[in-house]
Amino acid sequence: MKVKHMKQETLDRIRRFVADRDWDQFHTPANLAKSISIEANELLECFQWNEEDFDLEAVREELADVMVYCINMLDRLQLDPDEIINAKLTQNEAKYPVEKARGSSAKYTEL
Repeated sequence: MKVKHMKQETLDRIRRFVADRDWDQFHTPANLAKSISIEANELLECFQWNEEDFDLEAVREELADVMVYCINMLDRLQLDPDEIINAKLTQNEAKYPVEKARGSSAKYTEL
């Protein structure tokens, strides 16, 4: 499956959802980071007792929550997702060269 770009209408809908409820006042970077962590843990809970037989609908809902909070944080901090992801991938490519990291789950300091 190919990952698609988010549509502008989806971003606008997220912004409208927050604005209509006057929640932007609560969306400090720290609060958004906390919310991302909380929702990521709820996503992890979907796999708590069984990694193979999970409820895909619950995973979809929790993943959506994580993504919405991430998008809110990007918006709040005026960050470009492509820019920050590519910058991080450049760092990771240097830390995890293919010839050392292929097939290994070791941390870069142990390669």
